[in-house]
Amino acid sequence: MDGDLLPIGQFARLSRLSVKQLRHYDELGLLCPAYVDPGTGYRYYRTDQARAALSIGLLRSLDVPLPVVAEVLSGTAGALRTVRDDLEGELARRRRTLAALERVLADGLPAAEVRVVTEPARRAFLAREVATGPDDVARATSAAVAAALSRPLNGPPDLVGLFPVEFGDDFPVVVALAADDGDQVLDGGVFATATHLGPYDQIQLTAHAVLAWCAERGHPMAGPVREVYVSDPATTEPERLVTHVMIPLEERR
Repeated sequence: MDGDLLPIGQFARLSRLSVKQLRHYDELGLLCPAYVDPGTGYRYYRTDQARAALSIGLLRSLDVPLPVVAEVLSGTAGALRTVRDDLEGELARRRRTLAALERVLADGLPAAEVRVVTEPARRAFLAREVATGPDDVARATSAAVAAALSRPLNGPPDLVGLFPVEFGDDFPVVVALAADDGDQVLDGGVFATATHLGPYDQIQLTAHAVLAWCAERGHPMAGPVREVYVSDPATTEPERLVTHVMIPLEERR
């Protein structure tokens, strides 16, 4: 053996990793020992492997997944960008959750005023997008809105979002652009509705109030849930956005 080799315990102390971690990284092919004694199976490492070991420890402390750590160690350009983007997305989600929680703390559990309305059937153009989970609703909705607004308009857009009552792993998000020459029909019927005032990412609070109202009166949780966008988000502050949340109470016509 080379005199530069260190037994695994000594190398673990040098690299600030545990022996268990070093064995795991060896099994993954992430950091293999320089020499393994064929008789005893003891692992030995070179001192110049300490930099890689310390880098692994640093990246793991930053919540970088092991497959990405391997890419970084191999010199893959941009390997950390996806991790950064994922963390930014998670941070944004946490901020939205915190804002909704602050609203509940300030105002109590949602108890918006619910009323019953009758809506006529309307012609509309429909744009569909698939959301890959609850955290993807905002992106999917924005994409569907952009698709709906890609056609020429004769006046302010009249947009309605359609969402399933329950979100799964993959589910459709539909945005309807009401128009007299629309190629599809947005069904009418009787709806329970409440008005949401505030950011779109807190609409679930008002939707909860409408769903609770329906449940208390024995109405089945039919869908889709509608969001009627009254305000223009391009010219309206988030806290002043007005959205009507609507849930069908009987068979739509």
